[in-house]
Amino acid sequence: MKARVVGLMIAFLVATPAVAEVDPPSHLFGQLFVDVQMQRVFPDGKTFVDALPNDAPAVIVQRYEEERGKPGFDLAAFVHRNFTVARPKDSGYRSDPNVDLCSHIDSLWKVLERGSDSATLAPYSSLLPLPWPYVVPGGRFDEIYYWDSYFTMLGLDQSGRQDLTVSMVENFVSLVDRYGHIPNGNRSYFLSRSQPPFFASMVDLIAARSRDRAKTYAAFLPALSREYAFWMEGADTLEPGKAHRRVVRLDDGTLLNRYWDDSDRPRDESYREDVETARASNRPAAEVYRDLRAAAESGWDFSSRWLADGKSLATINTTALVPVDLNSLLFHLETTLAKAYEASRKPERAAEFRARAALRRAAVRRYLWDAGEGIFTDYLWREKKPSRQVTGASLYPLFFGLASQAQADRVAEVVRSSLLKPGGLVATTVQSGQQWDAPNGWAPLQWIAVEGLNAYGKRALAQLIARRWITRVVTTYRNTGKLMEKYNVVNLSLEAGGGEYPGQDGFGWTNGIVRKLLVIDGGSVPGTRCASPPANDNLPSGLRRPGRRPEAAR
Repeated sequence: MKARVVGLMIAFLVATPAVAEVDPPSHLFGQLFVDVQMQRVFPDGKTFVDALPNDAPAVIVQRYEEERGKPGFDLAAFVHRNFTVARPKDSGYRSDPNVDLCSHIDSLWKVLERGSDSATLAPYSSLLPLPWPYVVPGGRFDEIYYWDSYFTMLGLDQSGRQDLTVSMVENFVSLVDRYGHIPNGNRSYFLSRSQPPFFASMVDLIAARSRDRAKTYAAFLPALSREYAFWMEGADTLEPGKAHRRVVRLDDGTLLNRYWDDSDRPRDESYREDVETARASNRPAAEVYRDLRAAAESGWDFSSRWLADGKSLATINTTALVPVDLNSLLFHLETTLAKAYEASRKPERAAEFRARAALRRAAVRRYLWDAGEGIFTDYLWREKKPSRQVTGASLYPLFFGLASQAQADRVAEVVRSSLLKPGGLVATTVQSGQQWDAPNGWAPLQWIAVEGLNAYGKRALAQLIARRWITRVVTTYRNTGKLMEKYNVVNLSLEAGGGEYPGQDGFGWTNGIVRKLLVIDGGSVPGTRCASPPANDNLPSGLRRPGRRPEAAR
């Protein structure tokens, strides 16, 4: 299987199709879109943007203009006549809390798996077609999501579904080929932004199972390079003290990154909420929309991390911050590119990216380290000061190896005293009502913490976090038969809250992280240890790009 993965990926990366142009529903339906979202025809704004038009958008728009002024016009009835609204799919799957959690997760992957939609996609769908099978998070999220997928892949690997891991990575390569970056998710309304760049970490997962790791990294070089170019666009000509899209150059010339979105309009999927937030802000609406969208790119939508006053969403200032998690991820991307260039026999380019990574590590240690708090934190680049917030993102420099041992020692102390709760790590110390704040804990932050602390010798604390998190998840599963998107880790008798939508079950990244932790540390929670099944050896060989012959047959 390992050799086949390398051959498959080398072949898959040969051809690059033309970049596609895709209009989101807000552009396609104009005033109809605005009216549907602002009048809350659906409780969840995502429902309409995922609905399928029954006619060409221009035909529906013309019909709307002709009918909406007539007496007794019913907007909701018009929408239901002209769109097919997606209903939650009933897979027939029913969970049994008496079944051990590992077996439950292993069977749940099939429920969350979606097949290739390149040939079956309905006309005018907002879904961007993907050539290979993939896993969705669950609940209202019936498309692939960028950073979710890495944590999902960790569990797929433990469940013996390496074939699905490879397919998902291939899909991300396909998205990079078509759009020049990996979008937030495979929806047209997500194209203006990305999400935390875990693609290099996904490549690590593939390389770890290949017989020739160097060849695997070399095969992924084109996609890794395009990913980096997207995040660094404009850096070469950026003047000190200025920012452009996702890059920030500090006054001394130091180059770092921020979250951004290329649109300054309300998000399609949360249109009404964004308009109401902008109205309450007394700020230029476009500025508020950009910061809301940038927070969506961060994956932390929303959190006191991004709020100037730590409380009100109307004060959101995401683009004013240099985030510690993003810059740790880009350090890893730079080190991965160095490996890929070395494997491709381009030593000068490899040296260049090792140097870039070294500069970023030094910058993170200098600007994103808060010596007073003993924690890594975000940096307000215009104000030239740290945000001083203690958050789960503080552990990213440990996870990716940027921290010194002395810094890791202090981070561990703060984590134990401020973030560790009865059910695991809380996202932040602030209780703002936003979902990425206390009292909520999230699966990806538990994994980042456990692995980061282990890497710096803090094994007892890492095990304690893992044990508390597993216990929290297992207890909820035994009581409800569900795995949730997020958990209340402070009061174990209450569900998680906050956010723009009700809590979701499914749930991709929770399944992935718990499945991984149950193998590593499951024995510490009675009745939960499980072994990894044998690796799936049914991966196809050769090129799997639709409409092209396998390399071996040429």
